[in-house]
Amino acid sequence: MSLIVSMAAFALAASITPGPVNIVALSAGAQYGFRASQRHVAGATLGFVLLLVLMGLGLHEVLTRWPFMARVVQLAGVAFLLFMAWKLATDDGQLNAGESGRAPSMWYGALMQWLNPKAWLACVAGMGAFVADGEALLVWQFAAVYLVICYLSVGCWVYAGTFLRGYLSNAKGMRAFNRLMAGLLAASAGYLVLA
Repeated sequence: MSLIVSMAAFALAASITPGPVNIVALSAGAQYGFRASQRHVAGATLGFVLLLVLMGLGLHEVLTRWPFMARVVQLAGVAFLLFMAWKLATDDGQLNAGESGRAPSMWYGALMQWLNPKAWLACVAGMGAFVADGEALLVWQFAAVYLVICYLSVGCWVYAGTFLRGYLSNAKGMRAFNRLMAGLLAASAGYLVLA
């Protein structure tokens, strides 16, 4: 049982801490509300868990053999972060309670995880710590634990955004908030380029 608790603690630390997916979740909750943002939460969770399982079943070997692939993923992630930052910075700030169609989609959330360097690092570190020998049962146990923890963690960021929604009820306040979130995403991208 202590292995499961350790897996859960690792998953919580990696999932709840700020990162690109959580920044978008916070912004989506503030702009579109809790319900409309659940697609992003589900997509981000399922995208991450798929990446985790594939990493545990051997994807890390591909990165070991062809290290340039890691750099390609990193640069694609930086480009995607900058694109998201631009979208947030240019948003008009209108709250869209009834228009959930514009909220981040499930595919968007999943793609974010696959282009998110933080997600790749969490997968590599987690599998190295808990499933070093590639035992399939441990891979699936870790994935099941992560599924629950990741969903709840990203959901907490959406909930926090929904809470902030009451304070950002006008377009001017929402624009300022979105620009702050865009700045954080751009800073994340800049850090990745320099790292």
